[in-house]
Parts: sequence; C-alpha cells; structure tokens
Amino acid sequence: MNELATFPLSETATDPATAQHAIQTLPVLVLFPHNRCNCRCVMCDIWRIRQARELTVRDLEPHLASLRALKVRWVVFSGGEPQMHSDLAALSRMFRAEGIRISLLTAGLLLEPHSGSVAETIDDVIVSLDGPREIHDQIRRVPGAYRRLERGVAAVRERRPEVQIRARTTVQKLNHASLRRTVEAAKKLQLNSISFLAADVTSPAFNRSEGWSQDRQNTVALNSEEVKALDDEIERLISELSQEIASGFVVESAEKLRRIVLHFRAHLGQCPPVAPRCNAPWVSSVIEADGTVRPCFFHSSLGNIHEKPLMEILNGDEAIRFRRQLDIATDPICQRCVCSLHLEANLEATPDSADEVRSFASDGDRWEQQQQI
Repeated sequence: MNELATFPLSETATDPATAQHAIQTLPVLVLFPHNRCNCRCVMCDIWRIRQARELTVRDLEPHLASLRALKVRWVVFSGGEPQMHSDLAALSRMFRAEGIRISLLTAGLLLEPHSGSVAETIDDVIVSLDGPREIHDQIRRVPGAYRRLERGVAAVRERRPEVQIRARTTVQKLNHASLRRTVEAAKKLQLNSISFLAADVTSPAFNRSEGWSQDRQNTVALNSEEVKALDDEIERLISELSQEIASGFVVESAEKLRRIVLHFRAHLGQCPPVAPRCNAPWVSSVIEADGTVRPCFFHSSLGNIHEKPLMEILNGDEAIRFRRQLDIATDPICQRCVCSLHLEANLEATPDSADEVRSFASDGDRWEQQQQI
C-alpha cells in the first residue's frame, strides 16, 4: 500500500484548484538537532539562548513514515550548533539507515574532538568561514576560533581524506572588503569550495523575534561607502579569481555574486528589493529543535512535530493555504531573503542544485551560528 495513503490530505489539498500546492515529495529537510551555539557571532543572537533544546531519535522516529512517504533524500543538520547535540551520531545513523544523505552545517569548533563520529556518520560538511584568521576570530568572538576550525578540518580529513568539506561566508560589515582573502583562506584550509551570501539583518530569525533596531542593523549591514567597497571587491574577485569561479571552487556565478551588492543597496533604499528564484516551501521544510515546522528559515510556523505527523503538518489546511497564497516575487519576506533553493518541478536536481541545497541550508547555519543546502 502507498504510505502516502496513511496520511490523507486535507480537504483544501484535495481541491483540484489547489492540489498543485500539496507536497507529495520533499527532497530536502533541514533539521535543527540543537538550539544553542558555542559562538558569539556579531550577526546573530542564537548565542544568547540559555535553555537548551534538542531533537532526539525518540522524537523523530514517529515521523520516519512521513519521511518515507515524502521520499526525503537529503537531511541537513543546522541549528544552533548541531555538534552540541548529546548524540548527533545516533540521529545520523537513523537517517542513513533510511538511505538519506546527511550534511552537517557547523561553526567547526567541535570538529576536532568529534572527528571520528563526523567521518563515520556524516556525508559532507559545510563550515562557517568569515574571513582570514583575524577577521574570522573577530566575527566569531571566540579566541582561537580559526585555529580550532583549521584543526577540526584536518582531523576529519585524516580520518576520511575524501570527505567533502565546504565553506560558507556570510558577507557583512567586518568582512565585506576581504572576500578575496577569504577565498585564499579556504584554499589554505584545503576546503573543496566556498560560497557567499549576504547577512540577514531584517528578519525575526536567529533568536531575534522582535527584530533588530536600526542601530543594531547598522553594526552588520553596509553603509553607502561600504557598499561601494563591496562592489569593487566583488568585481576584483570576479576578475582576478575567474578560474576559481569557472572551476566551481567559488560556488556562485558572477551574476549571483553581484546580487549580494544589490541586496545591500536595497537595504539602503538605493534600489528595489528583488526576491531570488526560489521554490523552497514546495520542495523543502525546516524543523527546529523545539519541533516547530517552517516552510523555510524565515516564514512563520506551520505546526509542531510533537503534536502532529510531519506529513499532516505539511499538507494541512494552513500549509496548503500558505503555499497557495505565496507569491515569491511580491512577498516582502521573500524580497529581502538572503538565500534560495530552486529544484525543478519534477524534483530532479538541476545542474547546480546540490550547491543550491548547501547554499539554502547554510543560511540555517546562522540560526545556528547565530545560520545563513
């Protein structure tokens, strides 16, 4: 019997006019195993959380039927810092037993002591890299953070040399003029690639439910002169590191890199905000450490896995209504979004969909760092 039949769709979902918004297949699931973080990043307030929460095997086992029915192929551990979980390896083994790929998004401070477990139970790793050593440590606000990341990467590679370890850099005030140096740092760390995205300063994500004041936004966002400097830095990166872009070591194309400048210009009112190409709410979902289910990192909760099966949440009346009414191009949250995920309608990967998944999920790295596949 089709497992999907054990989770009947809501009346809204079975209405022919809106059936296209029912989720039959969910390729990507972003999971926050733990809600706290061991960094104190300037662009994030996750580190202020004091009450630890985490998802256990016992919490998630009842939802394996949903994952099978939804044909989940990729689980991304984000957070908070996933490696602060009491038994992350047990979660990995549970998902891998289902044939699901596991990616770990991490600040890297715990990679070295957990290198054996990572090498054994994780398929690929995405580390936060904020710049060369001095800038990285300044942004992380953890003494020796870069050195701990460096040792952690080396320790994992010693145990499993072929493992893919990639970097994600969140562009903001303290590193906007050092992107080329950040690429060089990624090379020195022997990482497989590096990806860039703009810092989010306007959403209520990252443990800032009331949002940031304008003064606080200004500590991370760029002013007019800094935007000009970023524009110059990105053009130099495109020109001087063209081989790294062509080879895929720098994941973004020249066009996508230039969109980072436009994001900060839009924040200053110099140009209108433009939503990225994205269908994340139709092909992915986010489960936070307290069980909250979201269509992506930034939109409102659809339910909680401690109350209903995941399939029932994703295809309930509220979720169907949300997707039916969501117009990515005009939605103000989407227009100011710093990440995106787009998989083709047939749910087959586009040529760069693996990088898009990592890019999308890394934004989760600031719910965790802070977390921006």
